[in-house]
Amino acid sequence: MPEMPEVETVRRTLRPLVVGKTIDHVDIWYDKVITGDPETFKRELKGKTFTAVDRYAKFLLFRLGDLTVVSHLRMEGKYHLTTWDAQVDKHEHLQFAFTDGSSLRYADVRKFGRLQLVETGTEFQVTGLKNLGVEANSPEFSLDYFEKGLKKRSMNIKSLLMSQTLVAGLGNIYVDEVLWQSRINPLTPANELTKDQVKCLHSAINETIEEATKYGGTTVHSFLNAEGESGHYQEKLKVYGKEGQPCPRCGEDFVKIKISGRGTTYCLHCQKR
Repeated sequence: MPEMPEVETVRRTLRPLVVGKTIDHVDIWYDKVITGDPETFKRELKGKTFTAVDRYAKFLLFRLGDLTVVSHLRMEGKYHLTTWDAQVDKHEHLQFAFTDGSSLRYADVRKFGRLQLVETGTEFQVTGLKNLGVEANSPEFSLDYFEKGLKKRSMNIKSLLMSQTLVAGLGNIYVDEVLWQSRINPLTPANELTKDQVKCLHSAINETIEEATKYGGTTVHSFLNAEGESGHYQEKLKVYGKEGQPCPRCGEDFVKIKISGRGTTYCLHCQKR
């Protein structure tokens, strides 16, 4: 699933491609890609102009004046620029057809991604954004906020970070990475972390998100930005996807277990309970 660095990379590459373009019409080839009524979606967007492309955590926010399209890429969602009349691929589910003859298409092999049209300013009340904590690497994600939030929660730290309810933007890849960097066992209850562990984890989250964004995100399976390019942070990964390989810090082989249904790779020696 694209995580915060990948979605930010998509946002940055999308912005120059669509901002200032006016929608002539919208074609929807798979109705379930829309949260809400597809016909309303098409009708309301006709004639609207993209004014900005924003992001919160893993969500893209396409601004069109008084309306905003909130987009979650989920596992395999991708955007790319083409033309109205280009042949429609079986994995393409929607296009914003622009008055200049170009179009922005949304493709999704697994069909898990969703787009929702809302009034601008209501996105944190009526979409999935309402359930999220503060963004990683933001002013709101202070050490004090993080420490107080962890003390209130007894679930294991891996599951808590994956839940997005305390801090939003990390997924399976980056949670494994930051826990390894902080020498924290993923099964440790959040409220049992020491002050030093919390400080180390907070720094690791911010630094990892910043560095991964700088490298255009991580491409493990199929992530591409809006220009069709893969990320490069996979070359920097220390633990994710390296089950059975030696830990670069101590030499112990990484192990992989399931936590809340998600594969979790860590070092038994460096990340002891």
